[in-house]
Amino acid sequence: MNLKVLLPFQIFADKSGVKRIVAETRQGSFGLLPQRQDCVTALCPGILVYETAADGEVFLAVDEGVLVKTGPDVLVSVRRAMTGKDLGQLREAVEQEFLELDEDERSARSVMAKLETGFLRRFANFKHA
Repeated sequence: MNLKVLLPFQIFADKSGVKRIVAETRQGSFGLLPQRQDCVTALCPGILVYETAADGEVFLAVDEGVLVKTGPDVLVSVRRAMTGKDLGQLREAVEQEFLELDEDERSARSVMAKLETGFLRRFANFKHA
C-alpha cells in the first residue's frame, strides 16, 4: 500500500510498500491490509501504526482526522502528527506538545468568544441608535 499522511500545510509522511496500518477510531482500533475494501473512517487522537520492510514498525501520534483508502492508496489527513520508534518517548512528547496546544486553543477560543460578544453588543446598540 501507499501511505500519505497530510497535515494542513505539508505532507508529513509519504511511504510506499506499507504492509499494514492500524489506526484508532471512536469504535476502537481499525486495521488495514492491502486487500481490504476501500473505505473512509474518522480518526480520533491516538497512535497510528504502519509497517514497511525498510522501516519496520513505525508509530505516529496523530490528532483527529480522516483516513481514506482507495485501492492501494491510503490518505490520512490530520491536524497534527509526530513520529517515534519508542512508544514511551512518543507518549511524553505527545502529552507535552498536544496538551500545550490544547491550552493555547482554549485560550484563543475564549478571546474569540469575548470579541464576538463585544461585537454583537455594539452591533445591537448601533441598530437601536
